[in-house]
Amino acid sequence: MTIAILSALPEEQGGLVQALEAPERIEHACRSFWRGRLYGHDLVLALSGIGKVAAASTAATLAERFGVRRMLFTGVAGGVGQGVRIGDTVVASEYLQHDMDASPIFPRWEVPGHGTRLACDRQLTAILSEAANRALTTTEGSFSPESAAAPAARMHCGLMASGDRFVSTAAESQRLRGELLAAGHDVLAVEMEGAAVAQVCRDHGLPFAAVRTISDRADDSAHVDFPHFIRHVAGPRADAIVHGFLRLL
Repeated sequence: MTIAILSALPEEQGGLVQALEAPERIEHACRSFWRGRLYGHDLVLALSGIGKVAAASTAATLAERFGVRRMLFTGVAGGVGQGVRIGDTVVASEYLQHDMDASPIFPRWEVPGHGTRLACDRQLTAILSEAANRALTTTEGSFSPESAAAPAARMHCGLMASGDRFVSTAAESQRLRGELLAAGHDVLAVEMEGAAVAQVCRDHGLPFAAVRTISDRADDSAHVDFPHFIRHVAGPRADAIVHGFLRLL
């Protein structure tokens, strides 16, 4: 049963390509796909690109061309939920598209034919949550993006939101969270791909799970030190979580 591991950027997959047994590179649909084995599992690694269309295209290719049966997304996100700090890990239990608005024909945020929220697979999410907790417990010292006195990173599990916009001001972040919360959607983090992959997986009947490291608070400093964070925090974190996830499967 082939598993796909997706990320938007190469740094978000850590050293997974180098860890593959018998790696094979395949070029298809303007993407590079790496096929191989790790911990006894058949894997396909791919970079989705940034944004919902790119992510959906890649996910559909993985389902149709490569016949994957499960998908996992790793990467970074902006924290908007209460108590979600830089350096924390968020495992998605559900997704919504925060920029979807087909009103007044459909309610705001509802994806026609799919509803407002797209649930992640419960079993994969439980395994991913355990792997994330173990990664934080065993390697936390090397991941701290701030001083040694900073609070230890924590793992959260809940609703994430995707949209084709990099949320990068405090005003926008507060407005977005406030509007969603008023409608009963307590979003923990925002990013740009996961909801699209979740929708493709639902269409194809494929189990899907996602994990994100919080790189910023989706505010006016969201762009500060992002390259450093993704290389030295998010990449190693993703690597540890995915290795742990595959060992637990």
